[in-house]
Amino acid sequence: MSETKQVNQIKFWTPLRVACTVLSLGLLAAFGVSSCNSNDPLSATRAARPNALPATVLEAENQATSGGPIKLANYSGKVLLVNLWATWCGPCRMETPELVKIHKEFQSRGVEMIGLSTEDPAASAASVSDFIREYNIDYQIGWAKREVAQTLMQGRSSIPQSFVIARDGRVVRRFIGFRPDLTPGQIKAALEEALAEKG
Repeated sequence: MSETKQVNQIKFWTPLRVACTVLSLGLLAAFGVSSCNSNDPLSATRAARPNALPATVLEAENQATSGGPIKLANYSGKVLLVNLWATWCGPCRMETPELVKIHKEFQSRGVEMIGLSTEDPAASAASVSDFIREYNIDYQIGWAKREVAQTLMQGRSSIPQSFVIARDGRVVRRFIGFRPDLTPGQIKAALEEALAEKG
């Protein structure tokens, strides 16, 4: 009886089935890298002009990990990168080290960066603190108010999402998902574009 089971197992895992299984898992992993919680394709969208953020987003008081509020209106006159993310999101974890590098590169030129988690602040306080330490994040981190996240995402719930905002409060570029070979360079180009604008 045991020999029959052993023969059946050997017949089931043929080289072709092993190869197909490995290929399928590889494809699932590759597609999972771009974004979490959505079927949205990876995209870098040029915002239509004018695409100023509404006052409800600019004036909203998002909770900072330091306890104080984060108001986007306080960054008026500066080029700003806002990143929506979550601790459980694999692509967000891949993107964060790149954002830390971008912040170090552009901080001296006046670019501000804010990371807003889409998680519940009460439930995720410890995991967000651990995330900040793990990735040596040196830019402002907090939690997006629900209405702020919904307005920024415009019905596309995938994360990460990043927004390059010009000095006049207009979204220059929006990035949905993350690809290590494309996204960092595209974000840098958008920041350069925003810095080059008179404002």
